[in-house]
Amino acid sequence: MNCKLAIRSLARGLGLAVCWQALCHPAYGNEGFERRTDVELIRVNSIGFPLVGEKMATILGKCSEFRVQNATSKDTVFRDEVRTHPTLPNVNTADFSDLSTPGRYRIVVEGMGTSAEFEINDSVFNRPFYRCFHAMYLSRCGATVYSKQDGHEFKHDACHLADGLLAHTGTSSDGTKDGVGGWHDAGDYNKYVVNGAFTAGMLLTAWEHFAGALEPLDLRIPESDNKTPDFLDEIRWELEWLLKMQRPDGRIFHKLSALRFGGAKLPENDEAKRYFSPWSTAATADFVAVLAHASRVYRKYDAEFSKRCLDAAKLSYEILKLHEGEVTADLTKFSTGAYSTTDRDDRLWATSQLWESTGKTEFLNELEERIRQRYDLLEASEPAIQADWDWKQVSNLGMFTYVLSQRHGRDTRLVNRLTADVLSSADTIVNRSANHPYGRPLGDRYYWGCNGTVARLAMNLEVADRLSARSSYRHTQLHALSHLLGWNDYGRSYVTGVGHRPPQLPHDRRSMADKLVPPWPGYLIGGPWPKSTDWQDSEHDYKTNEIAINWNGAIVYALAAFVKADTFAADVKPIYSSPN
Repeated sequence: MNCKLAIRSLARGLGLAVCWQALCHPAYGNEGFERRTDVELIRVNSIGFPLVGEKMATILGKCSEFRVQNATSKDTVFRDEVRTHPTLPNVNTADFSDLSTPGRYRIVVEGMGTSAEFEINDSVFNRPFYRCFHAMYLSRCGATVYSKQDGHEFKHDACHLADGLLAHTGTSSDGTKDGVGGWHDAGDYNKYVVNGAFTAGMLLTAWEHFAGALEPLDLRIPESDNKTPDFLDEIRWELEWLLKMQRPDGRIFHKLSALRFGGAKLPENDEAKRYFSPWSTAATADFVAVLAHASRVYRKYDAEFSKRCLDAAKLSYEILKLHEGEVTADLTKFSTGAYSTTDRDDRLWATSQLWESTGKTEFLNELEERIRQRYDLLEASEPAIQADWDWKQVSNLGMFTYVLSQRHGRDTRLVNRLTADVLSSADTIVNRSANHPYGRPLGDRYYWGCNGTVARLAMNLEVADRLSARSSYRHTQLHALSHLLGWNDYGRSYVTGVGHRPPQLPHDRRSMADKLVPPWPGYLIGGPWPKSTDWQDSEHDYKTNEIAINWNGAIVYALAAFVKADTFAADVKPIYSSPN
């Protein structure tokens, strides 16, 4: 164990105890657990709650009531009986939704101690949003990044300026091509079109849904002084790289990466040769989707860039028309992430964005035909809207665009059918959350990166709310955030630098290689699997403790729904970062 890892392990000593407790807590059949002061028996969203909305915590152990205490004055401001879970007798819910007075609080249960502190106010998610979005800036490849947060300086020099070599593109091409820029994909430094486009697509959707709150925000990135909103400037960093992944004929290279994963080095010290891979129709379709989407979003701020995006999308769309059969990239030379996926849903997403950005009938006709084909492939009772999705299943992004569109000419019957499926999907998510002891919208499904899906389901709920406003949709969006920020089996936040006892040892090569004890802040870790108690806060556990841009894009979307622009500057000033 190196010196830094030893220091970090010592710093997170309490976390080891939490992991031990989670494996034998009463929710999983052990009624005789030892009362310990280093175990989180009261699990709550450690950031807090807006004034109006459901506010809940979970208490492990036998108890009958709880109280909420002002963290400063120690006065009891709320008291009520707990509600015992119907099938888990030692798991109790504390519901304090009626408490709506701004302040800082904690939950107290006699004989069990207190919870982590949390706030109640309408701008409670401003700081987490800032950290999670600013983490996208910290993921930049090909540039110097600098951020000072809470007295710690997170920085690296410009990296991977030789991107990239053409020797493994599957053509006669040799030499190099400019591939500098974009975001590092995850705990490694490689760059992948499928996941990068998916992440940018989620963020562009966040912009379209919440632009009123996002447009005025100072997010402290190098472009903050220009006339484009910071939120869009950061997405453009990825878009400019995606444009470099386009061949002159419109084909899109699937990825740009080293041949194998590297070790724990700062990015500027990573000298492994990096190669463009062959092209794929999935990557090409995702490129079309996100560049067509970008063309309408940026039109207001930069007409020239908007046109460049749309022209690039149309060029690559023509390649898709020439290759109706799926083309997969030959990645046999690479052992880095494959991001392999079938392209049917990617093509649907691409066509939806071309139609929404241009209004052309040819795109609408193709889109509606693809939606109908999707229905034809489903079982009779299976909805077309997925209630569990990630980069491999992107049809939701196309469906949401179609069903929310204000353009004329849509098939009314198809719109009605999709609307019903959006609401059905949202109701499924609401029911899963309501029946889960920690309000988890994904229920009891656990897999690699499932925390990202927990956050991403906020989009299903937001779209449903726009079609048929129901309080349960907004409440469940809050439950998703609560789960990720401490209302879970560990009583800990899953986001670095945010909330109560957040991850200290994420699988992130920058955090593993720098000289700081705290990890780089604002990153959602993948989360436990195959069981809810299988998370390890370990640098070496990439299966549960890695970071990734698609998970961060998801939590940025979920948080964006609750951003309060009027108080944002004041709320984040104490933690503000200053890029060079």
